[in-house]
Amino acid sequence: MPLTAAQPAILVLIDGTVYRGWSFGATGTTVGEVVFNTGMTGYQEVLTDPSYCGQIVTFTYPELGNTGVNPEDEESARPQVKGVIARNICKRPSNWRATQSLEDYLKQHKIVGIYGVDTRALTRRIRCVGAMNGGISTEILEPLELLALVQQAPSMVGLNLVPEVSTKEIYEWSDTTNNVWEFSDTARRGREEKLTVVAIDFGIKRNILRRLASYGCRIIVVPADTPVEEILKYNPDGIFLSNGPGDPSAVREGIETAKALLKTEKPLFGICLGHQILGLALGAETFKLKFGHRGLNQPAGLRQRVEITSQNHGFAIAADSLSPEVEITHLNLNDRTVAGIRHRWLPIFSVQYHPEASPGPHDADYIFEEFVRAMREARQKNAAKATASGK
Repeated sequence: MPLTAAQPAILVLIDGTVYRGWSFGATGTTVGEVVFNTGMTGYQEVLTDPSYCGQIVTFTYPELGNTGVNPEDEESARPQVKGVIARNICKRPSNWRATQSLEDYLKQHKIVGIYGVDTRALTRRIRCVGAMNGGISTEILEPLELLALVQQAPSMVGLNLVPEVSTKEIYEWSDTTNNVWEFSDTARRGREEKLTVVAIDFGIKRNILRRLASYGCRIIVVPADTPVEEILKYNPDGIFLSNGPGDPSAVREGIETAKALLKTEKPLFGICLGHQILGLALGAETFKLKFGHRGLNQPAGLRQRVEITSQNHGFAIAADSLSPEVEITHLNLNDRTVAGIRHRWLPIFSVQYHPEASPGPHDADYIFEEFVRAMREARQKNAAKATASGK
């Protein structure tokens, strides 16, 4: 079988830096914020994570595609990234679960990629200068011409990308994960009590829904712009604020919804963008990180407890903007940014990282147990109040 000639491709950053390589995936031109992910595995989960909407992802691991792709590992219905940057690619995967090669998968979903790039040099550039807009093209090979397109793209600061990834319809989720944690006492009691969680979808990952379902929760997923009155019609035992893309301060509807839900005193739990939205609803401020945290080995904790966590975010809550009723529960131990908060007397908490991703592998799974426990206690408290009032 004759080999086809590789098609040239070019990557241009907004600061004028140029990288030349070869095309893989779809052909064409794409522009977005260029970021890097340091994970050694999980490229399919990264590609389909809605939090990467609007971004071109550089993979620091030197080769992609060895294990192909399969439907079970998708975090959403399709790839969410704007583009892919790799050092090397494997066009013939070797894995019993693979149903398709990475290249064919990207072609199918019209995702432009470039390989043959010095990803070490590119990552060092982003770490020194910061995440910035860039463009990949297989059709515009003149750097200045592609740079002109990149300069027209909006900055991630102030950009609300939630409408692009949130569900359009309300649906119920029931699929669970398949591991021993399902058979814990908390999971068993959750199934018996049938706790109801309304998950507000700012760009939710499927594995988060699976973990909640594994603890016996009935999960109703609603669009990001769902009115509070509609959310409360389900009489939820708790409300989950999901991960998602873009600048959290630009998600005004989500912040106002979270503010209104605070008044209900129902248990609230947020992850990633949901953590930032909850912080903003509690009166804090957020800021853009220089190059963000994207990888599987981010240490997070406080005092004596340290968790190895999966993270994917470009913004963070400003610690000095938190009000006295909110305490910090976790810090990212690489740069001491806020990685977890909790209200001091209400059942409201959130984490910046992804406890469902299990890089530890189960360092942070207890957070789901805490949410279930908070919902159970709230239900018992409400039942006691109803009994005391004679209702």
